[in-house]
Amino acid sequence: MLQNKKITVAMSGGIDSAVAALLLSDKGAEVSGATMRLCKRITSDGSDAANTDIADAKAICDKLGITHRVYSFEDEFYYAVIKNFIDTYMNGGTPNPCIVCNKNIKFGLMLDRELENGADYIATGHYAKIEKNESGRYLIRKADDEKKDQTYMLWSLSQHQLSHTLFPLSAYSKTQIRELAEQSGFSIARKSDSQDICFVPDGDYASFIEKELGKKYPSGNYVDKDGKILGTHKGMIHYTIGQRKGLGISMNKHIFVTAKNPVDNTVTLGDECELFSNRVTVRGINLIPFDKLTSGAKFEAKVRYSQKQSPVYVEQTGEDELTLVFDTPQRAPAKGQSAVLYDGDYLVGGGIIV
Repeated sequence: MLQNKKITVAMSGGIDSAVAALLLSDKGAEVSGATMRLCKRITSDGSDAANTDIADAKAICDKLGITHRVYSFEDEFYYAVIKNFIDTYMNGGTPNPCIVCNKNIKFGLMLDRELENGADYIATGHYAKIEKNESGRYLIRKADDEKKDQTYMLWSLSQHQLSHTLFPLSAYSKTQIRELAEQSGFSIARKSDSQDICFVPDGDYASFIEKELGKKYPSGNYVDKDGKILGTHKGMIHYTIGQRKGLGISMNKHIFVTAKNPVDNTVTLGDECELFSNRVTVRGINLIPFDKLTSGAKFEAKVRYSQKQSPVYVEQTGEDELTLVFDTPQRAPAKGQSAVLYDGDYLVGGGIIV
């Protein structure tokens, strides 16, 4: 099937994309590698981790005997991903930049560039499956290794994007991928997986936003659900829905962030029970097995990447809106995060919580 096809592997400098390139090369495809330079990632020793990743990706391509190129997408990444990240926090939300990047940069800008240059497909190291059904519709299915499954991050991909995408790792576990990397003599075989958002490597999102804005985000009032002032917070961008630690306020019970209001710069605190809701509305929707949900349907869904799927009744309540009613209330659905739908192992789609 892939014999003589031109495939570009998105090489991050990590193990997964390196083994993806290896597996495709073994299938007789005409494989090349491409790495995106998206932003500077200055480490504690003053070096740029982006340069290290690019060098690692090139070393793998050299070992495999395939060409490697670098795309500089810093400006596009800033306006599509970083600015969205900042704006979402400023508007009281909690963003998921990897989903935005997948849609607009990796499977958007990079895919378009590669198709223009004659590629048939791009491939990545995501743990997920792409299938084509009898009607010609492309579907996304969970990877065999559910612990590494990354379908949650892929809900926004279009039929066009899926028709030109390959996920070679879908049947492998992470242990098997590391073994293949070691057997192939890859210098990065023991390289650790990236855990942080690439443009905030130290995890201090608030400091990053303040640096980008060139100003300190103003403090404001902690309030309870009735509007009573409980104390002073250090800036709304320091908090997310469901947060308990690091609030800097002493109460005679556990309290949690239950809401954020950018209009009056208040952060609402309350009991954990106030975090639960069985109704969630999402917009910016994308549906994969079909274009539109013509009637209400039962699926499973989760409102955070780390959460388990729960039964949910879904209705399309607008051209670009879904309303989800869960059988059991969900903890801390946060504006800006994604609610993602599943039908068994198949990814149905999702949207951004509003």
